[in-house]
Amino acid sequence: MNPRKWLLLGAMVVLCLGAGAGQSADTAQPGDEIVNKLLDSNARRNAALQSYQGMRVYELDYQGFPAVHKHAQMTVRVIYHYPHQRELTIVSESGSKVLLNHVLHKLIAVEQETSGEKEHADSEMNRVNYRFQYLGQKSAQGRDCYLLQVIPLRENKLLYDGKIWVDKNDFAIVQIDAQPAKPPSAWISQTRIEHEYGKIGEFWLPLRNRSTSKVRLGGKAVLSIAYQDYAITDQRTASLQAVGGQ
Repeated sequence: MNPRKWLLLGAMVVLCLGAGAGQSADTAQPGDEIVNKLLDSNARRNAALQSYQGMRVYELDYQGFPAVHKHAQMTVRVIYHYPHQRELTIVSESGSKVLLNHVLHKLIAVEQETSGEKEHADSEMNRVNYRFQYLGQKSAQGRDCYLLQVIPLRENKLLYDGKIWVDKNDFAIVQIDAQPAKPPSAWISQTRIEHEYGKIGEFWLPLRNRSTSKVRLGGKAVLSIAYQDYAITDQRTASLQAVGGQ
């Protein structure tokens, strides 16, 4: 599952509150085989995953300057259909109307509006969009992983600059610690995205996301998303067998 959407979610929080080429074959670097297997496995799993459904719980806290604090929570039902279509339905919401109407509702709308083929190509994890650097081996969430630095090849708010942990057996992303490749706004001094994936059946899907944005004039917005109640409703077995056979 491509992490590009969660970077946009993190960038959008403060925005709403605040008012080339790949490596050549003859220059192989340490970790190239890991990256090749990661990209191939991602492509196969994405092709195999035809549809799923689940629930998300969004929680947003904004601490302003000097002592303003607002909180909002929203529960959303998600239905995914291959290749990039997502249906998001708000089930419940509570808390600050400002955060709900001007941030969380807009996040839902942005995700639905940026699910096209062009947005997918512009933000996909591949050697067109990123350069990869092997950093070694390090565990994450109790799993043995390869640690890679991912460096965006252009400034784009859907790309990110940071580290990824890649599962040594499944060649799937387990964890991300990064910042947007392009500052989302002049008002923002820093945005950090922490993202975790978990294995649901044969697929790796988001489990938790935390995006923290600091405002230059003071204040901080923290968006947390918990992903729950996954159900895989359609899959292609042949593609999954190819992943398992690596």
